[in-house]
Amino acid sequence: MPRSVNSVASRAKRKKILKQAKGYFGRRKNVWTIAKNAVEKGMLYAYRDRKNNKRNFRSLWITRINAGVRAHGMTYSEFMAKLKSKNIGLNRKVLADLAMNDPKAFDAIIKKLK
Repeated sequence: MPRSVNSVASRAKRKKILKQAKGYFGRRKNVWTIAKNAVEKGMLYAYRDRKNNKRNFRSLWITRINAGVRAHGMTYSEFMAKLKSKNIGLNRKVLADLAMNDPKAFDAIIKKLK
């Protein structure tokens, strides 16, 4: 029996990887083995950094809230504890946005807590 090779699927798989490697520098964009390694590594970085991005934004929000709260003579931890005790259910993203873009609304929240 003759040897059967599914070259259509093999070619499609290679084309998919090379398409993902578009824009890479040097042989990373057009040599199959190098492109495959570069794309796999890139995918790992993308997966990892999607998690890191959430971490970075959370720390940015905390910094902004802390800056807004310290202007009123309170610390971030005191502020968050009082929010929890008064059952005010605003998350850090919203609080940071208010502290930065709408100081009057943020002042109103702080007055409620005092």
